[in-house]
Amino acid sequence: MPASSSNQEVEIKLRVADVAALRRCLKQLQARESCPRTYESDTLYDTPKKDLARRRQLIRIRIERPNSHGGGKDRLGAVKSTLTYKGSSQSLRGARTTLGKLRKAGRYKIREEIEVAVARGEQMRLILIALGLRPVFRYEKFRTTYTLPGIRGLKIEFDETPIGAFLELEGAPSAIDRAAKLFGYTRADYITKTYGALYIASCRLRGHKPADMLFMPTKKLR
Repeated sequence: MPASSSNQEVEIKLRVADVAALRRCLKQLQARESCPRTYESDTLYDTPKKDLARRRQLIRIRIERPNSHGGGKDRLGAVKSTLTYKGSSQSLRGARTTLGKLRKAGRYKIREEIEVAVARGEQMRLILIALGLRPVFRYEKFRTTYTLPGIRGLKIEFDETPIGAFLELEGAPSAIDRAAKLFGYTRADYITKTYGALYIASCRLRGHKPADMLFMPTKKLR
C-alpha cells in the first residue's frame, strides 16, 4: 500500500522507450532492487453481466513466480498468490482533501485497494467461481521493484509487458513527482490508465481483436 493513506493506491505509469537508458539511470540514482525480476500472471474476475466493471471495481488473483521467464514448470520459483480488490476512484472519501482534488484533476490514479496473501491460489479461484464470478481478462508481465535513496515510501516498479516497458511509481504524490523528474519525465508523461485499457488501445491501433495480454510462447524479455 502507498504511504499516503491506508487502503488507498496512488500511482502513475510512465512509458519506457529506451530500457537500456532507464537501467543506466537507475544505476546513476543508486536505486536499490528491493524485489528481483518476477513473473506475474494476473486474472481479473467479474460477473457474467460485468457488474464490477460497470461500477469500476476489480477483483484480481495474482500469481507470482520469482526468477522465472514464464516457461515450463521446471524453471518456476516459489509461487506467491495474492487476492486484490480495487474500488472506484469515486468511492474515495473526502473530495475536498488533497487526494480528492488530485483525483479530480486526473493527474494520478487514486483508488481504494485491499490486498490479502492467499496460501492456495487455485482454491481461491474456485471460491470466486462458486460465488458467481468468472475470469474475464488475463495479463502477464515481468516486474522488478526498486527504491530510491532519499525518497521514503515510494515504490518503483519496472514492468516488461507484451505491449512494451513501463515504470509504475506508487506512493505520495510529492514522491511520485520527485522521482518522475529524476527519471527525466514531466507531468505530461503521466499515464493513469490500467494495463487492460492500454492493451485495448494498443490492439485497436494495430487492428487486432483484444483477447488476453499474454507473451508469445517463445518470448523472453531481459
